[in-house]
Amino acid sequence: MNVLLVLVLLALCRPVQGTWDNCGASCGLRPLAHRYGASRVVGGTDAQPGAWPWMVSIQIVWEGGVVQHICGGSLISAQWVLTAAHCFLENRPELLWRVVIGANRLSQMGPEVQVRHIQRLLIHEHYNNISQLNDIALLELDHPVQCSYYVQLACVPDASLRVSELKNCYVSGWGATNARSSRRPDVLQEAPVHLLNTHLCNSSRWYAGAIHSNNLCAGYAYGIIDTCQGDSGGPLVCKDTTADYFWLVGVTSWGKGCARAKQPGVYTSTQHFYDWILVQMGLRPAATATPTQHVPFTYAPSQTPRPIPTQSSQFDSCPFPRPKLVEFFTRVQELLQALRGKNV
Repeated sequence: MNVLLVLVLLALCRPVQGTWDNCGASCGLRPLAHRYGASRVVGGTDAQPGAWPWMVSIQIVWEGGVVQHICGGSLISAQWVLTAAHCFLENRPELLWRVVIGANRLSQMGPEVQVRHIQRLLIHEHYNNISQLNDIALLELDHPVQCSYYVQLACVPDASLRVSELKNCYVSGWGATNARSSRRPDVLQEAPVHLLNTHLCNSSRWYAGAIHSNNLCAGYAYGIIDTCQGDSGGPLVCKDTTADYFWLVGVTSWGKGCARAKQPGVYTSTQHFYDWILVQMGLRPAATATPTQHVPFTYAPSQTPRPIPTQSSQFDSCPFPRPKLVEFFTRVQELLQALRGKNV
């Protein structure tokens, strides 16, 4: 009986394959989602803690200790964050940049939050700051994160995923909730969006040819819900069609205004840059191409202490809550005892 229970446990907790790190060999999972049910930016709502555990805040710490959220990003391995190249258009290496992982309310970061600094910034070698072509970048953190219920990895799709067939999609970020105001929310915002046909998005009454083949459009034809200033670099994720995990299909790039009709958010397609990401992370040999823009960050350990990984919780790769598993195995044990003619 014990062998059977172990086999069932292994089957239930089989991780999602395809990630690129040592964070439990899983990605796209939301371990805390069962606590508040399905989630439903401009037109968004406050996200619950741990709702989008790959979400990061890229920040600058100014003299005097004032912290400013600049862009969002997505954790795709224990030491790499995927974001937008334009976030660093006016990069100043002398500034103190940091990456906050596992946060929900930026002003009140608890023990579940981990802070890292940028060791390397890799901007796509063909990024164009006028057309926003190839608007994608990678951040190598100075120290790996420790995965937990609040810190998980996003799944980057390869060419085999039919992104256009995904239906339940969401955006999240700490960007402006009103295009006419510079105020930013303290709590992470989330909102559902629809993937829109890129041909429609490129039509004369929409973006009139400005959408590239490596872009995605997401939002609504009538506007109302959209990403906005400060959401750049953050994730566009869609739930898998057959399993309970999410794909990171887009990086928030640009748009005309915020939440305007026929002017939806434009995102960099992560699927299009899958091979580029692997090459930059050293997981695939580099082809003969123009070198990526390596932007130096000179944070000496004496100036910026290395952060200590969070010790408050250990990472559990099983997507099922423990109480449910206990209940399930209790039922299985009772069933086996009944089949053997024992009293339950």
